[in-house]
Amino acid sequence: MLRNRKTPSHISTSSRSHHKRLITAFLFPVPKELATKVGIAGGAVYVAYDSGLLGGSDEGSVALSKAKAAIPPAVDEWTKYFGFELPAAPKIEFSPVDAWNSGVQKSIHALSVAPNAVCDYTSQGFQYLKDLTK
Repeated sequence: MLRNRKTPSHISTSSRSHHKRLITAFLFPVPKELATKVGIAGGAVYVAYDSGLLGGSDEGSVALSKAKAAIPPAVDEWTKYFGFELPAAPKIEFSPVDAWNSGVQKSIHALSVAPNAVCDYTSQGFQYLKDLTK
């Protein structure tokens, strides 16, 4: 039925096609932007998985030691290429295994004391409400 209608004289066909493109762009986001974002996110996940960052703590330690060995030469090469100096990086001793274990221990401890803490907070709340009603 719309095909048989005549186009009003004040609306040109180029304006109508522009309007259709705007509606299409609004209903369907630009695929190039979406594809770029999905590609970058997928690539980042693949690189993280491939280097062992998504595995256990031992694989994370190996990935960290590889990064410690690979990053300084790359930074030196880029600083020589661009011609500027960076300050020396501080030495940080960090063990992902120890950090992982301490995080697990703190989480388990928090879960083990949670029932007692909820009970204490509940009794304190009831006592506060009783004091307000006196």
